[in-house]
Amino acid sequence: MTDFFRTIGIDYSGAQTPTSSLPGLRVYLAEGDTPPAEVPPPPSSRKYWTRRGIAEWLAEQLHNGPPALVGIDHGFSFPLQYFQKYKLPPDWPAFLDDFQRHWPTDDDHTYVDFVRDGICGNGAARMGHRRWRLLCEVRAGAAKSVFHFDVQGSVAKSTHAGLPWLRYLRQQLGEGAHFWPFDGWDVPDGRSLIAEVYPSLWRAAWPNEERTADQHDAYVVARWLQQAARNGALDHFLHPTLRPEERVIAEIEGWILGVL
Repeated sequence: MTDFFRTIGIDYSGAQTPTSSLPGLRVYLAEGDTPPAEVPPPPSSRKYWTRRGIAEWLAEQLHNGPPALVGIDHGFSFPLQYFQKYKLPPDWPAFLDDFQRHWPTDDDHTYVDFVRDGICGNGAARMGHRRWRLLCEVRAGAAKSVFHFDVQGSVAKSTHAGLPWLRYLRQQLGEGAHFWPFDGWDVPDGRSLIAEVYPSLWRAAWPNEERTADQHDAYVVARWLQQAARNGALDHFLHPTLRPEERVIAEIEGWILGVL
């Protein structure tokens, strides 16, 4: 498996539009054994990152630099019930295409709530139910459903905002990036790895040192990934304990790196 020199932690936000500068969008980068440091957005009048800016920066970083281990804090897929209801094939790239057609939340002036309210897109044709849970959400315990909007700690809005940007990254990077576990549980040598993460798993492991909550979440993701890559634990976490039937489901629904 690739020896990842770089790890990147991204704390995500689904607020406003893809071009909105948001304090909830934070990026931390660790290189070698150096502790993670915050990566500021490119110089401009914008103080914070935008979702489009993060996607474009990440595509450039992974295309030009050494392989990186990347953790992003939002859902990467939907529960099996969603695929069954809408008769979708168990194919993640096809899911991303279908989702973006109905939820074009990568359009510059589109809020997630615009699609929810029927102002644009066709979200009504691809709605989920907040009682539907990913297998990994059940395993993790506290993780909320990707369809549970408007509650504290919800990942629904960030997931619905972020999925089209995973599609963008896949288009930009091709075989240069391995989206785990959809592209397989084993990562080929020389490829960057992009995975869903859940900062709450590691938030208490390191003091926040006056970082904001969003900064700290991005920091602990980069730090945990760095630690797992350095101490040999990463391969263990890339192969969670799953029965054969659970593994089939996880290959459709995805999995949170760090949940065993």
